[in-house]
Formats: sequence, C-alpha cells, structure tokens
Amino acid sequence: MRPKIRTIPFVITTAMTQSTHIVCPHCTTVNRIPVERLAENPLCGKCRQALFTGHPVELSDANFQTHVGRSDIPLVVDFWAPWCGPCKMMAPAFEQAALQLEPSIRFGKLNTDEQQATAGRFRIQSIPTLALFKDGREVARQPGAMGTADIVRWIQANS
Repeated sequence: MRPKIRTIPFVITTAMTQSTHIVCPHCTTVNRIPVERLAENPLCGKCRQALFTGHPVELSDANFQTHVGRSDIPLVVDFWAPWCGPCKMMAPAFEQAALQLEPSIRFGKLNTDEQQATAGRFRIQSIPTLALFKDGREVARQPGAMGTADIVRWIQANS
C-alpha cells in the first residue's frame, strides 16, 4: 500500500514596494526609501539626520552632481548671489515653497559667486534663476524673482 501524499496549497506573497533614491542634504549619502514612507520624515541611513528639513540644501561644486544625478525626485535650484537684492527678496518665498512641496521635490540653493564652476557650466547669466532638474538633466529654467505661489505653480507645471 502506497502512503498517501498530502499536498498543502500555499501562496507566496511578496511586497512589491517601490523605493526611491534620496540624497542626504547633510552627508550626501544616497538613501533608498520606500515611496510610501517619504512623508514620514525619513532619516539618513549613515548620519541619522532628517532627509527633508523644509529648507533648501546648500549646493556646491562638489555636491551638485550628486544631488542632480543620484536623486530620484526632481530638484529645483535657486542660482543666487548674496549681493543680489531680488535674490534676497525671493529667498523667503523659496523657503515657503520648500515647506509646501517637500518631500516630492528637493530644493537647493547655489551661490554663484562661491560656486562659479557650476554656475558657468549651466551658463547662468542672470540671478536669481530657478532651474528644475529631473532624471539628471535640466528640464526647465525661469529667470527673475517670484513669490511663493508663482514658484509652486511653475514647479507643478514643469515637473
């Protein structure tokens, strides 16, 4: 007599969690974060600081390409200079836009006087100039100072 073989049906489930790469504004480590956790104030896996602070990231010639090329979320860069009156006027509006749109958009500021190589590479001829980068390349540019609502509208129209 043959033994009866009992089969047990089973279901394999896998959580297909989509993740995104986020560059830490503090240590520039690239972090992989599940998309559904972006709004939960994620921390950097290396330095343990917040990946989103509600403030623009200070960009430099050294970290610019990492933020543009390694992050999966769009990056809006304010090219500015400390002596520029319109730049100073727009700074609070840019901060407010960051508070409204993070974590779906990263905000950064690049001082064109101190970071001349990057400003020259992108042929920044007037300041302030906003540039939107997506998937490692520039997709939109807007010269001139804007208020918060105009910044948000411009970003939403171009991202």
